[in-house]
Amino acid sequence: MSAKSIRLPRKRTGSPKLGPAVRRLRLPARADLARSLPVSLFRASHPRQATLTALFVAVGAAIAGRPASQVLLVLATVLTGQVILGWHNDLVDVQRDRRHGFPGKPVAQGVIDHGTVWFALTIAVLLVVPLSVANGVVAGATHLFILGIAMVANSGLLRRTRFSFVPWMVAFALWPAFLSYGGAQGTEGGDAPSILLTVLAALLGLGVHVLASLPGLVADNADGIRHFPLQLALRTGAPRLLLIAGVWTGLLGVGILITGATLGVAR
Repeated sequence: MSAKSIRLPRKRTGSPKLGPAVRRLRLPARADLARSLPVSLFRASHPRQATLTALFVAVGAAIAGRPASQVLLVLATVLTGQVILGWHNDLVDVQRDRRHGFPGKPVAQGVIDHGTVWFALTIAVLLVVPLSVANGVVAGATHLFILGIAMVANSGLLRRTRFSFVPWMVAFALWPAFLSYGGAQGTEGGDAPSILLTVLAALLGLGVHVLASLPGLVADNADGIRHFPLQLALRTGAPRLLLIAGVWTGLLGVGILITGATLGVAR
């Protein structure tokens, strides 16, 4: 055999191609992770507002003298309910969020479809009902009533009018009742909530409503919506309203915790 008939394999240049098994071992890119189902559901749940509300009510339960197990139950109950409200809000507002291009809205951006969110919401509802009742029958009914008010408000009742604060104040006014009727005495009906705490909680709901509405004021104004926070902002200016609402909400939050610790949640 001559030397010319022997051909040595050529050395390939560049990076070798990876087989399917190796390609499957690659970690997902950051963009893919952000668009994954768990992360998308988390982003659509309004996690900041849900967490703050759940922690605040749980701290109230702890101040009321509940044992750790009941404080955790309150935390789980309220957090589940707030996640439901966040998903429901994004489903109701999907067209508006899409029209204005709001960031952090996976449903409006098409990252996650409506059916998936509705399915997750349904599962959460099936979970929040027994969680609520576990706090006591009256307390559980109170919590479910709070969720009902909020979902009706999400759907548009009074939301676009100067009376948009009413559902917020009513829903927040019921949180002391959820705490006073719950706990170990929940099966016996519990006690009526403190009138002072109920009033303070209602006023806190007003402040939270204003703060929650501030990021969307420009879009609301463009859509011709004239709810209560927008009417205030047109008179005071958004920066000043942010300061006023922040101080208002902070002082009321501290006042509620002090009142609950000194005078108790129930009458």
